[in-house]
Amino acid sequence: MMLPPIPIEHYALDNGLRVVLSEDHSVPVVSVAVYYDVGSRNEREGRTGFAHLFEHMMFQGSENVPKAAHFQYIFNSGGTMNGTTSSERTNYFETLPANQLPLALWLESDRMRSLKVTQENLDNQRNAVQEEKRLNYDNRPYSNAFLRLNELIFKNPANAHSTIGSMADLDAATIEDIQEFFRIYYAPNNAVVSIVGDFDAAEARALVEKYFATIPPQPVPPPVDTSEPPEVAGRHETYLDPFA
Repeated sequence: MMLPPIPIEHYALDNGLRVVLSEDHSVPVVSVAVYYDVGSRNEREGRTGFAHLFEHMMFQGSENVPKAAHFQYIFNSGGTMNGTTSSERTNYFETLPANQLPLALWLESDRMRSLKVTQENLDNQRNAVQEEKRLNYDNRPYSNAFLRLNELIFKNPANAHSTIGSMADLDAATIEDIQEFFRIYYAPNNAVVSIVGDFDAAEARALVEKYFATIPPQPVPPPVDTSEPPEVAGRHETYLDPFA
């Protein structure tokens, strides 16, 4: 049986923001996802863990949204939300009742434009990431062994280090380092806004223009070299896990 084609529209704003729209009126909900073209492979040696740190920092408030209020706005509107980080991208997403599309776009645009990258927020979210590392890796059987695998498989540091990064690197990070990372990578010309669900495309285009068009672009981030040297010999390591 042939499935009906999925309608997809994509275009870009003058500031470089890429937009993807796909109407689906089967249920009265809408999902918004913002993808930033930055992941752990964009981090340089001595500055690992920044991409994942920002997954936490992005909920610490912006010019018009108090700290943690992003959660409250979404949950009080009957929605769900989250964010994830990988080696290649960081994304943030919400699913809400269809009439709450303006809320989702306003929230996402406000933190893209004016995230509060402050020393206080850096300190508390650095502690949160370190606690996450202790909980999910240091005190869980075999977890650190899996982190070690990429270091054995790859020689290029862009590919070898884990998404959660080095805790020593996070300890050494200054507020200036973090502000620079945000300026470089959290720009409209380094992002994609995707809207899927029960909405009118013309209305969605107008809302995207309203909330995102005046956010200034930044210089294009430097390209990432992910090439690997030829393998000439196997590598192995014995890992002793005290929790196994």
